[in-house]
Amino acid sequence: MSIGGMEKVLLKIKVLPGGMPPRRMSSGAVGYDIFARLEDPITLKPGERRRVPAGFAIEVPDGFEAQIRPRSGLAIKYGLTMLNSPGTIDPDYRGEVQVILANLGEQDIIIENGDRIAQMIIAPVADAQLEIAENLSPTSRGKKGFGSTGV
Repeated sequence: MSIGGMEKVLLKIKVLPGGMPPRRMSSGAVGYDIFARLEDPITLKPGERRRVPAGFAIEVPDGFEAQIRPRSGLAIKYGLTMLNSPGTIDPDYRGEVQVILANLGEQDIIIENGDRIAQMIIAPVADAQLEIAENLSPTSRGKKGFGSTGV
C-alpha cells in the first residue's frame, strides 16, 4: 500500500533490555535514528573503529532490507561515520542490530548510552536472477571506471 508516495511496510521491532526503539525525528524524515545501547561510555580515538550495539532486533519483511547509514551531522561536525556503509540487515537476521562506527576526525569522540549513532532506512530490493554470459552488451563507457566520466 502506498500513502503519500511512501509504501507502508510492517517492521516488527524487539527492544532489548536498556535499548530504545528507532525513531523518526521529524514528520518528513524517511530515516529512523538509532540509539547506542551501552553500559558504559566508550571513547573512539582518531582512526579507531568500534562495534556499537543499537538495543533492538528487527524482523524485516521479505522483499526489503534495512539499510543502516551514518548520520550526516555527526559526519560533518566530528568525522564520525560508519564502516560497511550502508550496512544491510537481511530479512532472515534476528540478532541485535549493531553499528560499526569509525572516528575519521582529529579528536576523541565519546559515545554514551542513548546517543543517536546512525539511521535506518527500509528499502525494497529486487530478487535478481544471475545469468552467466560470455559477453555483455556494449556501451560508450565500456570498462572505464573510477572517475572516467569526470569530476
